[in-house]
Amino acid sequence: MKKTNIIYWILTGLFAFVMVGSAIPDALSVPIAVAGFKEMGYPTYLLPFLGIAKILGVIAILVPGYPRIKEWAYAGLTFDLLGATYSIAACGKSIGNWAPMFVIILIAAGSYIYYHKRLKAKSVKAEEPTGARIQAIA
Repeated sequence: MKKTNIIYWILTGLFAFVMVGSAIPDALSVPIAVAGFKEMGYPTYLLPFLGIAKILGVIAILVPGYPRIKEWAYAGLTFDLLGATYSIAACGKSIGNWAPMFVIILIAAGSYIYYHKRLKAKSVKAEEPTGARIQAIA
């Protein structure tokens, strides 16, 4: 369980860091984010909405509990990453501009997988009778 927790928190921390790093310029409508959205042909009024949604998704992933909200947050952030990757590729950018996004998607997938491993380990531990622990120790 300790190894699972360490891997989970490393992947989740990296994922949260990247997503917050991309959310803040969007939420504040920083000129580089506005230029990127205009280049892809999207309306810039979506930027603050997407930025705030990403920040809320990161909060949902980091706060303990609330498993259903976490599922929605992982889904939303993954859709954001896939949509951004597709949009960058579709507007004619070279593979060097959008292929690195798959690294972030893999980190997100790893965080999600280890989130479920942690849930499973906790449920197995909770179902284990107290006597079985004593026998295992002896």
